[in-house]
Amino acid sequence: MKTAIATVVLSACMLTAPALSAQALAPPPPVVTANPVMWSANQIYTRQEKYILDSGEAMPADKYGFHPTPEQRSFGWIMSHLAASNGGLCAILSDGKAPDTTKVPETASKAELQAALKASFDYCDPIMAGLTDAKLGDTITFFRGAKVPRARAVIEIAGDLMDHYSQMAMYLRLNGVLPPSAAPKKP
Repeated sequence: MKTAIATVVLSACMLTAPALSAQALAPPPPVVTANPVMWSANQIYTRQEKYILDSGEAMPADKYGFHPTPEQRSFGWIMSHLAASNGGLCAILSDGKAPDTTKVPETASKAELQAALKASFDYCDPIMAGLTDAKLGDTITFFRGAKVPRARAVIEIAGDLMDHYSQMAMYLRLNGVLPPSAAPKKP
């Protein structure tokens, strides 16, 4: 009798497991947006912004001068570069002028570098959020006076943030600090 009950329970579990598994693995509903390119770019931008700001916080102040080899740039340089690059790219995207607060030397203090980087994202956030796919084909003046579609600057900022976050993550790990993207997800 116990064997029969166990067989029924096991059979029921085997029959319902695929259905439960399919529900657990069901993809999220599709995103409906009138601006799929900028929606996607802003997803990347926002994720990288968080990782980069959190990396700046996580790196100890005495490690901002760290660089793995003499040929590589320091962590402080990455912070300084990103602040200036964000400001410059978003000024190009908006036909505006980057705030002076985004320019700080790589040898500045951790607090000064963090403030400049935060200021650059504060400047860029509304510019990125305000762009639409329809504006991406507009001609802008890019680096060295090149005339390119606005999309080029959007791709540049997303690529720059991903590139430099990967550097930051490596520098953090080399100093015994877990990068933000590797941190356990909060429930």
